[in-house]
Amino acid sequence: KVDVEFREESGRAPEEFYTDVRAACESGWDFSSRWFEDGQNITTIVTADIIPVDLNALLYNLELTLAQAYQEAGQLDKAAPLLQQASQRKMAIQKYCWDDELGFYRDYNFVKQDFTPVLSLAAAFPLYFGVADTAQAIRTAQVLQTDFLKPGGLLSTKNNTGQQWDAPNGWAPLQLIAIDGLKKYGENELAQEIATRWINLNKIVYKNTGK
Repeated sequence: KVDVEFREESGRAPEEFYTDVRAACESGWDFSSRWFEDGQNITTIVTADIIPVDLNALLYNLELTLAQAYQEAGQLDKAAPLLQQASQRKMAIQKYCWDDELGFYRDYNFVKQDFTPVLSLAAAFPLYFGVADTAQAIRTAQVLQTDFLKPGGLLSTKNNTGQQWDAPNGWAPLQLIAIDGLKKYGENELAQEIATRWINLNKIVYKNTGK
């Protein structure tokens, strides 16, 4: 019912709007302002126009994992194209999703040929999977510490829109990705601070609610 109401409010074609809604649900970030063209309202959702930095980091890792499995099975002919795909994907992530001016990884709208307006914790995925170089990791860590770190851990995004994958909410999988990603580049102090704050918040919630 809500989807239908938002679709009517948007004035967009049903097949277009619902595709973007389904794509956002499949991302796991349902819903978040990172999929909204205006960065605020779900009626502007354009998920299918976006190259998500986290999805491509995950695919990069999957390609490497499959290639390794083929290598261990002695099927080098099947491993080679996957290694090439992984290499090409890594270069594409660096080309389209790294904002050198800001020092942060971002989603890219390939229709508008520009970054999307919303910064998110998806930026930690290239650190977790080793896509970033050392300088990029250091700059990403600085943005995470300055803009995303709060008393309870890291925000999902900086936008407070009422959506569950936005501020002021944080989610356990994203804390883990950020913590372990930072550790891989020697950012141990920040990683420990995030972990401590997140665990302390969980203790407080459990004490107050029993959940």
